[in-house]
Formats: sequence, structure tokens, C-alpha cells
Amino acid sequence: MSALFDELPVILGAFWLTLRLTLATAVAALVLGTVLAAMRVSPLGVLRTVAATYVNALRNTPLTLVIVFCGLGLGLVLDVSFSESLSVNYLWLSIIGLSLYTAAFVCEAIRSGINTVPIGQAEAARALGLTFIQNLRHIVLPQAFRAVIAPLGSVLIALIKNTTIAAAIGVAEASLTMKSLFERHQEAVVPIFLGFALGFLVLTLPVGLLFGWLARRLAVAR
Repeated sequence: MSALFDELPVILGAFWLTLRLTLATAVAALVLGTVLAAMRVSPLGVLRTVAATYVNALRNTPLTLVIVFCGLGLGLVLDVSFSESLSVNYLWLSIIGLSLYTAAFVCEAIRSGINTVPIGQAEAARALGLTFIQNLRHIVLPQAFRAVIAPLGSVLIALIKNTTIAAAIGVAEASLTMKSLFERHQEAVVPIFLGFALGFLVLTLPVGLLFGWLARRLAVAR
């Protein structure tokens, strides 16, 4: 137990990195996922095909492969760089990989919300002269987001846990730090494991409760 308290600053730093990784990815995935959802319901067949291909490809690709591709393929082969610091560069590359992957799930959640909007409202908006983009922005998406708050919360919880895959390219988030502490304190494996498990519980449980409350509070009356 003393090892857990001795390494507390390291553990808190690892969870702070996990939190930053989650927040940056969540914002990027929400934006990209919304664009993909709009493409999937677009009147243009080309856009629907591109978005559907992207979503199906990413959802059926292991996240580890996506992260390794971003770290090695983009970082080493294509020499994509965001910073002279190797650790910072891999952090951003892992954000790219997590965002590309998570956006596919965000897209499907939002698309399911779009499908809950009565088609009559969209037809009425078109009759008033609104374009497809204006229709999405003012009529469809506001209702769709309110309808899928709970599913988006589930995606966010999955994202928090998926950040552990960033360890595959050396990002020192919580799981990689836990592995390092296991090697340094083999006599305290159980307390360290329980400490990290509690840390993830502290991150995920409030998210589930918050999104559950928001889903009930902002539910669209039909």
C-alpha cells in the first residue's frame, strides 16, 4: 500500500494525461461524427457511400491497428510531426487515431437520432425553402442530439477505456503507467491494480450518471 501512496503523483499525472486524451478526442470525434452523420443522410448518393464506407471500415477495424497505423504509419513512415518532443508527437497521433475510430460510433449514434425526427418536419422545412444544411442545423440535429444523449454517453465511456490502447505507441497514459509500476513494485501489484481500477471508476461513473440525467432532462417530447 505504501508503494501506491509513494507513486501517487505519477498515478495522478497518468490519469491527467488520460483525461486530456479523452477530452481532445471527444471534441474531434463529435465534430467528425456529426459531419459523417450528415453525409449519411445526404441526398447525394456519393456522400452517403463515402460515409457508409468509412463507418463500416473503421467500426470493423481493431482499434489497436488504427493506433499503430497512426503512430508508425503517420509518425515514422510519412513523418507527420506536431512537436519536436517525441512524447507530445505520439500523444497527438494517438488523438488522431482515437478520433477517427470514435467518430464512426458517434456518427451511428447521431444517425439513429436523426431517424427519430418525424419526416414531416423535414418536409415542412423544405416547403419553407430551407436548404438541406439549414434543415439539419435548425430542425433535425437539435432534436437528434437530444434524442441520443444517452448513447453518446456510452460512446464517451467507451472512449475513456479505449485510451488505454494509446499505450501501444508509448503514450504514458494510465495503463502504461500501471504496467511500469508493476515492474517497479512487484510486491504491491494488487494495491496498484485496485488503485488504477478505482481511478477509471472515478472517471466513468460520473459520466454515466451525468448523461443519464441529461437524457431524462432534455428528452424530446413526442
